[in-house]
Amino acid sequence: MAIDRIAVVGAGAWGTALANCAARAGREVTLWARDAAAVATMTTTHGNPRLPGVQIDARVAATGAIADVAHAQAVLIAVPAQELRVAATALAPHARKGVPIIACAKGIERGTRKFMTEVIAETLPRAVPSILSGPSFALDVARGLPTAVTLACTDEELAAALAHALGSPTFRPYHTTDVRGVEIGGAAKNVLAIAAGIVRGRRLGASAAAALVTRGFAELARFGRAFGARSETLTGLSGLGDLVLTCSSPQSRNFSLGVALGEGRTPDGKLAEGAFTAAVLTEMAGENSIEMPIAAAVAAVLDGRLGVDAAIESLLTRPFKAEG
Repeated sequence: MAIDRIAVVGAGAWGTALANCAARAGREVTLWARDAAAVATMTTTHGNPRLPGVQIDARVAATGAIADVAHAQAVLIAVPAQELRVAATALAPHARKGVPIIACAKGIERGTRKFMTEVIAETLPRAVPSILSGPSFALDVARGLPTAVTLACTDEELAAALAHALGSPTFRPYHTTDVRGVEIGGAAKNVLAIAAGIVRGRRLGASAAAALVTRGFAELARFGRAFGARSETLTGLSGLGDLVLTCSSPQSRNFSLGVALGEGRTPDGKLAEGAFTAAVLTEMAGENSIEMPIAAAVAAVLDGRLGVDAAIESLLTRPFKAEG
């Protein structure tokens, strides 16, 4: 199953990086942006201000017409999680039956509590929903630095074909049919990264940071198992791998948001997916009797129900128990 024509919907840093990645793999790439000025800039300068110093591959054709994606054999939607429904709805009249639509956002839709592939299935019923996630920063991918991710689709043959279509020596997609597991890893780790940032911002030390990541992974795994995720997915790139990356680097907007909160600063307003996901994640956990104290503390801080110090105290004074 050859996939040679790929479209990317969303020309932010991540979408542009993925377009470069697909072109590097030898594919014909269409990159859609809703902003006409952005299309003009990318066409004339072969650059994107959101990726300073990165040259857009000559095989990437920028467009402002959503109809131009109709010829694609696979479409990657690289917009924030809470904007996925709008982008998918705009794409719906132009997506052919059976075409894989790959969500590249990490989150759960607020209000509906739907995962990314569920939003795609609802708005694009003739498409094949898929998900791409894993430890990756846009700038690294755009520059061609070595990166490994997970690509999930319920059709195993199609998942393998998509991984082959995007893969190159520096971008290694591992494929799986565990769609839900991949989605849960990406959504939960963003919330936990905010907690890790708070630990850094409060200067609680490396030991506390290690404990936070370890206990945070236990929460992610509990949530994942409750929703049918496979253990190998949770301990793989899109679970533990992405958690480790996001909880340790200021390149992560979620981690940086947590640092600002820990330092008592007002966050700079940049999008952090975990800020939107925290409340819905903890609501879903509560309704299914899944213990997630770290995620709950993050949600309480973001909602203004707890101060940072009170949230830290609530975690440090929890009853002693067996590890698990």
